[in-house]
Amino acid sequence: MKDFIKVLRRFVPPYKKFIVLNIVFNFSSAILNLFSFMLIIPILNILFKTDDKVYSFMEWSFNLSNVEAMKETVSIASNNFFWFISSYIETYGGSSTLIMLGAFLVVMTFLKVLTMYLAFYTMIPIRTGVVRDIRNQINTKITQLSLGFFSEERKGDIIARVSGDVNEIETSIMSSLDMLFKNPIMIIIYLTGMLIISWELTIFVLVLLPVAGYLMGQVGKKLKRKSFEGQEQWGVLMSQIEETLGGLRIIKAFNAEKKIQRRFEESNDKFRNITNRIYRRQQMAHPMSEFLGTATIAIVLWYGGTLILGNSNSIDAATFIYYLVIFYSIINPAKDLSKAVYAIQKGLASMQRVDKILMAESTINDPESPKQISLNEKISYNNIWFKYQSEWIIKDVSLEIKKGQTVALVGQSGSGKSTMVDLLPRFYDIEKGSITVDGVDIRDARLYDLRSLMGNVNQEAILFNDTFYNNIAFGVESATLEQVEEAARIANAHEFIIQTEGGYNANIGDRGGKLSGGQRQRISIARAILKNPPVLILDEATSALDTESERLVQDALEKLMRNRTTIVIAHRLSTIRNADVICVMHEGRIVEQGRHDDLIALNGYYKKLCDMQSF
Repeated sequence: MKDFIKVLRRFVPPYKKFIVLNIVFNFSSAILNLFSFMLIIPILNILFKTDDKVYSFMEWSFNLSNVEAMKETVSIASNNFFWFISSYIETYGGSSTLIMLGAFLVVMTFLKVLTMYLAFYTMIPIRTGVVRDIRNQINTKITQLSLGFFSEERKGDIIARVSGDVNEIETSIMSSLDMLFKNPIMIIIYLTGMLIISWELTIFVLVLLPVAGYLMGQVGKKLKRKSFEGQEQWGVLMSQIEETLGGLRIIKAFNAEKKIQRRFEESNDKFRNITNRIYRRQQMAHPMSEFLGTATIAIVLWYGGTLILGNSNSIDAATFIYYLVIFYSIINPAKDLSKAVYAIQKGLASMQRVDKILMAESTINDPESPKQISLNEKISYNNIWFKYQSEWIIKDVSLEIKKGQTVALVGQSGSGKSTMVDLLPRFYDIEKGSITVDGVDIRDARLYDLRSLMGNVNQEAILFNDTFYNNIAFGVESATLEQVEEAARIANAHEFIIQTEGGYNANIGDRGGKLSGGQRQRISIARAILKNPPVLILDEATSALDTESERLVQDALEKLMRNRTTIVIAHRLSTIRNADVICVMHEGRIVEQGRHDDLIALNGYYKKLCDMQSF
């Protein structure tokens, strides 16, 4: 239960008001239930005429300072209650007394169910609020973590944690909160009542509780372990579905449907087998608690019966029936409590997986004392080294980019071009060396300030399932429609946008699926134009386009690049012929650097690349 208490401490404090109200209403419900059961004694005495004792009114003495004083107070209250009932019988008769007791029972039951409902009512905001907070925290954490974290995690598994695991927390832990707040209160109050009635009988109940608790705990530990395995396998399933959706074109092109189906079915069968074991263990809660409860009742019946048959003064028949009713009322809360313990163990396994995200430490953070950063002179890569895992990707690279220059990075795939531009906005941090903007190390500036200097246009236009307007205005607060339209005109996107039904308010579909490749790229360029960044990063922005689309996009890019510091990654060398500096990368190093004509004259790597493209 330590892990469960830690979860409560993390997520429940904002809802303290509701917790206090819930406890008050649960306490009231249990007390009302206990007193309503007490009416059984006079009803049985009236029906079976078992009580010949003569009662007289006693002066009230309300004292709860110690156990003896509490017993005396309870004894006086009980005596005066039976005095009132016996007086009522003498005055109005037994039948009228039964009607009065029945009416009183109805009123007590109404108050009991009212407080019970109010307890449920105050629990709902806690359940829904905690789950909402967990989802918000996961989403916030995902946006804050560095890209390096996600390169080591499967996207489908992360989705599974946000969906399946959070839902499991809601159905397992949060749904058990009510039982955990209510049932212990009921058990404590009922046990107190049982102790007051007969401490000898209650000892038998208390002896069995540690044994039952141990048995439940052993099963619960195994359930948590199996539940963790189940959620891990669920993450595998989600990853496979995500891969299938993303690779349907290739799957069909290579006639691999059967292979994908077989792989998924094998994983699905494994998930089913784990789930079967989880549910079988979970369903042990009810039979075990039923058996232990019945065994306890048998012991209580035997011992209580011997007290009555032996003419013991500690308890009479009517009081013993009342005792059994209270004890039977403990069984359901105890069973619910055991179910809650099992459910919590299952939910804690999901919480453990969610915490892999929530507790992950971001390796790229703002400095404690950030420096102001702006580009007025140059960007400098100073002897930088970088590796993703063990192999160096960038090796002792130095590069100077003056303000207003267009610098192109070319080279074979895997030479380190994309990594070079990813290091500038600190998507990753270098291992050795430094990257500076006007002499300020980028690690000494706020991430927001650093990334505000830059705009990105990638090979794959990353768009969102939203309107044209919101995609172009993405990241720019309070952009007006006129500003968005102007950016779209410069990007050669305005015409096809206004021809779409709904214009700038039309939805472009998932990842811009309703648009062609060239249209998506021009929307991406319009987004960069609206941001108006000092530094522009173009990562193979025209490599996947047809000739007509490339012409329109290239025209838009040229407008965007004017009077701007630009870093271009290009496979099509024709697009960077007029760059101020061309850097040729090979195996993580800059092996040649200069203008196009100068590099051709060198007759080195760049000349070979050009020859391969029949440039």
